[in-house]
Amino acid sequence: QLQASGGGSVQAGGSLRLSCAASGRTFGNYAMGWFRQAPGKEREFVAAITWSGGGTYYADSVKGRFTISRDNAKNTVYLQMNSLKLEDTAVYYCAADPGQVPSSRNLPRYWGQGTLVTVSS
Repeated sequence: QLQASGGGSVQAGGSLRLSCAASGRTFGNYAMGWFRQAPGKEREFVAAITWSGGGTYYADSVKGRFTISRDNAKNTVYLQMNSLKLEDTAVYYCAADPGQVPSSRNLPRYWGQGTLVTVSS
């Protein structure tokens, strides 16, 4: 089970940190990722990290502003979001896969519930 938290309302230019805590199984060997879905739009890839944390991947739209990280001892993955823009408003979902690094092409096997991020002007 994946439990995302940390969403909320923030002004443009602000920051938020999302957390995704895994329970029920050890996700230390799983690649993890974040996806988001804005109102009226399809779910899209945001960021991913390999099981070791040695590899990170980002959508072009968030590169340089968002940072994904993980703490395997805590079974938790994070998404630090800086310089937030209005277009970052969405429900953010964390996800995990035992084999492939999540991406827009590699949809992960396990999904958590979403956490809403609202960016206002």
